[in-house]
Amino acid sequence: MKKIFIFISCLTLSLGAASCDRFLDIEPEGMVIPKTPEDFRGLMTSAYSTYPRHKALTALRTDELNLDVEAYDFKTYREIFMWQDLSLDNNTTAFPWQQFYTSIFYVNHVINEGAKILPSSTEKDQMLGEAYALRAYAFFDLVNLYAKPYNITTSQTDKAIPLALELDLELVLQPETTQKVYDQIHNDLDKAKGLLQLNSQEKGLNYRFSKAALYAFEARVYLYEEKWDQALQSTEQALVYKSALQDLNTVNTLPNLFTSTESILALEDTYYSQVKNATFASVELLAAFDVENDLRYPLYFEKSDDKMMVIKAGQQELKVSLRTAELYFIKAEASVKLNRMEEAKNSIKLLIKNRYKTIVVAELGDQIDAMSPEALLAFIEKERFKEFALEGQRWFDLRRMNQKRIVHKVEGKEYILLDKDPRYTLPYPRNARLNNPNL
Repeated sequence: MKKIFIFISCLTLSLGAASCDRFLDIEPEGMVIPKTPEDFRGLMTSAYSTYPRHKALTALRTDELNLDVEAYDFKTYREIFMWQDLSLDNNTTAFPWQQFYTSIFYVNHVINEGAKILPSSTEKDQMLGEAYALRAYAFFDLVNLYAKPYNITTSQTDKAIPLALELDLELVLQPETTQKVYDQIHNDLDKAKGLLQLNSQEKGLNYRFSKAALYAFEARVYLYEEKWDQALQSTEQALVYKSALQDLNTVNTLPNLFTSTESILALEDTYYSQVKNATFASVELLAAFDVENDLRYPLYFEKSDDKMMVIKAGQQELKVSLRTAELYFIKAEASVKLNRMEEAKNSIKLLIKNRYKTIVVAELGDQIDAMSPEALLAFIEKERFKEFALEGQRWFDLRRMNQKRIVHKVEGKEYILLDKDPRYTLPYPRNARLNNPNL
């Protein structure tokens, strides 16, 4: 197999990493093959920093946003908002594909070469654990963008995405089935469990994986597979490392802030400025809130003329991928599915206590106690809608939960995403199809 130690279109690294043009498959004077822990940490930093900002684009497809037709970047996002995925309009921002595989390429180098070159150490194990975890995270996002939602009855035949596990950039990969992708995700997570050394990452480095992030992510994976027992087990393990919720009655800062007590993994810019400047909060999202008593409302939104702008995201310090609130939501949902109603209700009531004014908490608790399993699941879904607004969760939640009908309006015309619409799954990007005839 031909080993290529530099990606075809080498990207300028951020976050203080060394330039990737140092890493070549030959060693001319003045250039080196990555050999030291610092070299391989530079590759891991590259993998993190090149991870794509796709979740802001998925938000355009949900019921979270309206598109501002007067915005400068209106045409850039117009067709995404209209679910016109096969358009030939070159102005439209493309969903990422190569960026995922660029990030995966870097971690593959750490996994395949770092494991052989670096001497044994806890630092080496931590880096390898992060590499396996980040690769699993990338495959999970890819399969939930470009394959049908996980279904145990069809996962063995549903066409998904290629699994890039080696360093051969000349290899033309075949798409694997959804089940095989999920199997690989779990395989990578299992390997990461035996390697990660840090229970959590310090603030400023919490874009990197830790044991808390690993188990929180694993809980999300099991939730999407509807493996409720395993989802609960992973949730409980994650809560051992990180369990605090931010009480908005006493702390008036966003729970998705990277310095928040809730932050577990702060990797992704889920609502970056270009999308933020071209959108505003939808009627559906705003209507979900109890404006008087929900403490999230004034933290999440701000009035500008006749629009409500989203202010909970769109800045670097608001990067978020995993936080403790999600663990309690997973625990609540999985517990309902397992008919462990008291556990489910206690989990969601703990969240309510930290998100609503104290004056209404007891009343809401009584309402929750009286809920049937069906009513409680509906309540959990609504609270997830509000809690994780513009954090990149809604599109995936809609796919796995109900794939409901959504109506968007653009310049007076309605565009409709139908109930169970095939467009809940993205087509492979045009450039990917041109470069790989197997797609």
